[in-house]
Amino acid sequence: MNKSPSAMQEQDGLDRSELLPLSPLSPTMEEEPLVIFLSGEDDPEKIEERKKSKELRSLWRKAIHQQILLLRMEKENQKLEGASRDELQSRKVKLDYEEVGVCQKEVFITWDKKLLNCRAKIRCDMEDIHTLLKEGVPKSRRGEIWQFLALQYRLRHRLPNKQQPPDISYKELLKQLTAQQHAILVDLGRTFPTHPYFSVQLGAGQLSLFNLLKAYSLLDKEVGYCQGISFVAGVLLLHMSEEQAFEMLKFLMYDLGFRKQYRPDMMSLQIQMYQLSRLLHDYHRDLYNHLEENEISPSLYAAPWFLTLFASQFSLGFVARVFDIIFLQGTEVIFKVALSLLSSQETLIMECESFENIVEFLKSTLPDMNTSEMEKIITQVFEMDISKQLHAYEVEYHVLQDELQESSYACEDSEPLEKLERANSQLKRQNMDLLEKLQVAHAKIQTLESNLENLLTRETKMKSLIRTLEQEKMAYQKTVEQLRKLLPADALASCELLLRDLNCNPNNKAKMGNKP
Repeated sequence: MNKSPSAMQEQDGLDRSELLPLSPLSPTMEEEPLVIFLSGEDDPEKIEERKKSKELRSLWRKAIHQQILLLRMEKENQKLEGASRDELQSRKVKLDYEEVGVCQKEVFITWDKKLLNCRAKIRCDMEDIHTLLKEGVPKSRRGEIWQFLALQYRLRHRLPNKQQPPDISYKELLKQLTAQQHAILVDLGRTFPTHPYFSVQLGAGQLSLFNLLKAYSLLDKEVGYCQGISFVAGVLLLHMSEEQAFEMLKFLMYDLGFRKQYRPDMMSLQIQMYQLSRLLHDYHRDLYNHLEENEISPSLYAAPWFLTLFASQFSLGFVARVFDIIFLQGTEVIFKVALSLLSSQETLIMECESFENIVEFLKSTLPDMNTSEMEKIITQVFEMDISKQLHAYEVEYHVLQDELQESSYACEDSEPLEKLERANSQLKRQNMDLLEKLQVAHAKIQTLESNLENLLTRETKMKSLIRTLEQEKMAYQKTVEQLRKLLPADALASCELLLRDLNCNPNNKAKMGNKP
């Protein structure tokens, strides 16, 4: 009893969790406590012993309570360790992509220092951030760095009250129902179908993506849900939690203004296509002329780039680097990346001589770049500055639209607006009909091509069979010649007569064939 409780519990190799804690006090009396308690009550020594007994029971209760608390804490720690392991595994699955560019250890340490300013909400020098971002971003800290860049932007730019999103929390939005549910569910399987985090049907990745898209569709009633948003949301989810991704999606849409291109009228997207066309015209005239000669407008190949921020066609490592710069510089990054991609492959695009070859190259071959080509593109984007040109092209587009509208009103022979709208709708229907016919024609062409391949295969087999038969015929002719040399003349004459009869009367030939 004089030993400490821990020494008593560890004795004989027993587990601490299997024993109740021992009393921290050791009784000094020589008799059993129960005998002392049942003896006389008036003795002061006995009263003192009773007090000690109460203190002993109190200490026992405290010790037992503390032991229970320790056991509970151990269980909670085990749960936390399990959750931590699951989180690490989830992060490993999420970040399963090849980085573009290597982030040095010094850059990693510098980013850690910058992230401390993010927690303190301190303004940082944008030139330093630009230089650091150019040197690289550690994949494991990319989500935190995006949030840091968003904070730096908001510290410098105040969004007007009219343009701010409704003040509704993410959890409240998830409790509501959205009219866009079917469209979102259909696109879940189409968003990064090969990435392990999103490939499992209704797995953790798809459920998080559904929650995020549902919440945003309820937040932004005007935009709701557009197909390209799922890729943007998916990239965010790979680097942060759902609520953090929701905040960064709001930042991209509202603060940086990307939501304009997802509006139902698509007016902003039309302006962007015009701006890209003008950039090609001014900086890469030969490529612009080549695309115009083959009737290839930017909307045919660049619309998915803008709507998904390159995430639907390019590798995730390249897309992550593009997002790095977007969080720093905003919407003009998309134009710079598109222009750099087209200019880097200008020679190969010029070699494509037909509409189909050019479109196939831009949609399939161009995104399949190696790492060095991607790094070169990112370097060009950091060094490029086209903000003034983009602003001038946007003003130019609006001026042209105003002039066209005025000229249509001023024309004396112009038809009423209702007739023009009817004609426009009719042309749209005709266009849809022609597209359907074109699809049917393509299907027929594919069928005919497959039939032609089958016929060519059969023709090859027939030619091979004919050659075999000709060889057999030559062999039979040699055999007949040898037989003629061996047989006497009268036997040959009778054989020739018999052959003539067979050739003249096929029925006799059939009868002879049936004879045994």
